[in-house]
Amino acid sequence: KWRVLIFPKGNNVEHLSMYLDVADSANLPYGWSRSAQFSLSVVNQIDQKYTTRKDTQHQFSARESDWGFTSFMPLSELYDPSRGYLVNDTIVVEAEVAVRKMVDYWTYDSKKETGYVGLKNQGATCYMNSLLQTLYHIPYFRKAVYHMPTTENDMPSGSIPLALQSLFYKLQYSDNSVATKELTKSFGWDTYDSFMQHDVQELNRVLCEKLEDKMKGTVVEGTIEQLFEGHHINYIECINVDYKSNRKESFYDLQLDVKGCRDVYASFDKYVEVERLEGDNKYHAENHGLQDAKKGVLFLDFPPVLQLQLKRFEYDYMRDTMVKINDRYEFPLQLDLDRDDGKYLAPDADRSIRNLYTLHSVLVHSGGVHGGHYYAFIRPTLADQWYKFDDERVTKEDTKKAFEEQYGGEEELPQINPGFNNTPFKFTKYSNAYMLVYIRESDKEKIMCNVDEKDIAEHLRIRLKKEQEEKEHKKKEKAEAHLYTIIKIARDEDLKEQTGKDIYFDLVDHEKVRSFRIQKQLPFSTFKEEVAKEYGIPVQFQRFWLWAKRQNHTYRPNRPLNPHEEMQSVGQLREISNKAQNAELKLFLEVEFGLDLQPLPPPEKSKEDILLFFKLYNPEKEVLCFVGRLFVKALGKPSDILRKLTEMAGFTPDEEIELYEEIKFEPNVMCEHIDKKLTFRASQLEDGDIVCFQKSPKADSGTQVRYPDIPSFLEYVHNRQVVHFRSLEKPKDDEFCLELSKLHTYDDVVERVARQLGLDDPAKIRLTSHNCYSQQPKPQPIRYQGVEHLLDMLVHYNQTSDILYYEVLDIPLPELQFLKTLKVAFHHATKEEVVIHSIRLPKNSTIADNIGSEIHQLSFPEFFFSFLLHIYNIGSK
Repeated sequence: KWRVLIFPKGNNVEHLSMYLDVADSANLPYGWSRSAQFSLSVVNQIDQKYTTRKDTQHQFSARESDWGFTSFMPLSELYDPSRGYLVNDTIVVEAEVAVRKMVDYWTYDSKKETGYVGLKNQGATCYMNSLLQTLYHIPYFRKAVYHMPTTENDMPSGSIPLALQSLFYKLQYSDNSVATKELTKSFGWDTYDSFMQHDVQELNRVLCEKLEDKMKGTVVEGTIEQLFEGHHINYIECINVDYKSNRKESFYDLQLDVKGCRDVYASFDKYVEVERLEGDNKYHAENHGLQDAKKGVLFLDFPPVLQLQLKRFEYDYMRDTMVKINDRYEFPLQLDLDRDDGKYLAPDADRSIRNLYTLHSVLVHSGGVHGGHYYAFIRPTLADQWYKFDDERVTKEDTKKAFEEQYGGEEELPQINPGFNNTPFKFTKYSNAYMLVYIRESDKEKIMCNVDEKDIAEHLRIRLKKEQEEKEHKKKEKAEAHLYTIIKIARDEDLKEQTGKDIYFDLVDHEKVRSFRIQKQLPFSTFKEEVAKEYGIPVQFQRFWLWAKRQNHTYRPNRPLNPHEEMQSVGQLREISNKAQNAELKLFLEVEFGLDLQPLPPPEKSKEDILLFFKLYNPEKEVLCFVGRLFVKALGKPSDILRKLTEMAGFTPDEEIELYEEIKFEPNVMCEHIDKKLTFRASQLEDGDIVCFQKSPKADSGTQVRYPDIPSFLEYVHNRQVVHFRSLEKPKDDEFCLELSKLHTYDDVVERVARQLGLDDPAKIRLTSHNCYSQQPKPQPIRYQGVEHLLDMLVHYNQTSDILYYEVLDIPLPELQFLKTLKVAFHHATKEEVVIHSIRLPKNSTIADNIGSEIHQLSFPEFFFSFLLHIYNIGSK
């Protein structure tokens, strides 16, 4: 049920306010929504042609249950008795609502319903999906793509042919919608800005040019030209002398005017329209001087596949902005370009070819100039059945929906309630065709050919079938995940392998250790047997430790499993170890070895025994490595184990060493010196703690080291940051990396950049941060000393980048920040040219103070008679 909300005195405005509202919005079921187009009218009771009507559309939901017009019409008009809206203290309001039919998006199966699958919406690819579906459904094009030579060693993200082969294969044989990320990466358009800065025509050309280039020297060389290339001739013909100039040009698509044209034929008429060059616009003919002439375009030949780009978007000079043209524009199901005795063809065109075309696909844009939605209507076999390809979803559509309803213009809805207002309800259609693809009737058999598995390279079939199997396997694993536990086992070997390479803090990265997928109901003893098979360590020599996350956010082995726990099932053990209900169980495998390197039974462990892990630091080489673990007595002292530690490190027995405890590293590093005279308990050491040691620094060694002790080295590691510097002017060309500290100031950073670039004055370098979402420089540079540290320069919202952009200024940045840069555009009185100059003025000055002297320095005598029209900021367009 719908109702109309009316504010007769206005909703805080001097206008009548009216809204369409869902009557029972408080009682709507969860997830309810309706897409509706509607009109609201105040009927003129004297003359209905003066009825005030407004229309709009909205997606109604429980949260947004009303929509309409705050300023529907001025109250002064409404309450004026002579106007005819208020008669006998009564106004008549009409509402007409058209609710669109919605398809259940979640349960709909495109493959099952239509035999075709869609393309996933990657969030930033705009018009690409509809273009790719159109190209895929030209079988001759798809066959040529399959026949392009690729190898099993190619990577799809680095090879357009392989990425397109992979995409087409999945569209042909997959049951679900297909991702396009590999393809967008392969041709470098992997950011939202790439699509915003280009249009569908440019994407089409980029794809075709790159494919054309890759096809050279192969069996499919020339396919792109054969399918899409046509030729026209630009001519200028003098009227009074015998002189004619011709220039032949090729095209892959044609741009047709929509504005001022009722249909495709009117656009072609305009395309070949003859322009008269006379008066001030005479043509300078060679050896004949200025002559009256006629200028135009005629076609030499049309391609088998004709792509027509409709100019729906144009620049409006009056409003100084891009606008979308939603005018009605018709296009035929059959297009005859030989009509009127071949008026579009040049005299020397080959007229033996019949240029009769059938409509294959209609690409649609729904929305306004600054955004919207793209989809395509396609006849994959040129039969009567149309299909709508709307990202992931493919639906069957009738001819009217795919064809006439995409003309644009205004739509008229039938009257539901006949009353005072008998005028039909009209609204502007914002969904309309912007690209048409026609296929020539005489080439139909060749182009709509059969494409099957034998057209696909064997290595591609194997690769994609393997991908599909892996996908199915992962899907099965996901479905059965609740029946299994993942057990991750860290061993001494992992600690040795990772410390000083992948990690410096804590002991191990659990993502890089061996994991086992074990059924939850199996006893833990069964898992131990699997470990024995994997590592060759008999069950009786294995002891497993549980890891624990400490309050300071470090992760350490906490205690060994007791015999009772080892009797339980894997699922029960995971619940004991993990309060967060994570599906993973993390364990440390302790194995002791004798002098003969054979495994030994684990030693008895009492409450007085502490398991410590040891790392060794070499200041000269700046290397930290894991060297082993030891059990120590709580009441023992570090001096008791010094001989063992020197042995582990390969030092002489009498080498003096210093010990430190690695306590934590977030948010700051905490690494404290251990007093060798205190007991381990007095030093508050417990199971799983990490002790770092090094040779005692010698005052007279004479060796200069950057980080002489473990705390200073760990501080350096914690704060080091490799930054990729790109030139702001040429971000893709000039790049270099520097290792810096997150604590560096702006001056520290530009000093290092200047040294890298060989500049004398670091103050002339200006830095700009990176936008992690658009993958572009931020619009504003970093203010000089506006941020404290390098880390602040790299953070964008909640993401940290490793990219900065630099530019070299002509004056130092501290000086520039006190100046305002203005652009002066000089419009010459007699010439059309516009000369633009940049001038810098002190920020605290006025235009009157400076503009005259600055302008006169530009050495234009005409400025004496000039005046200032408008002042724009340097960043404005």
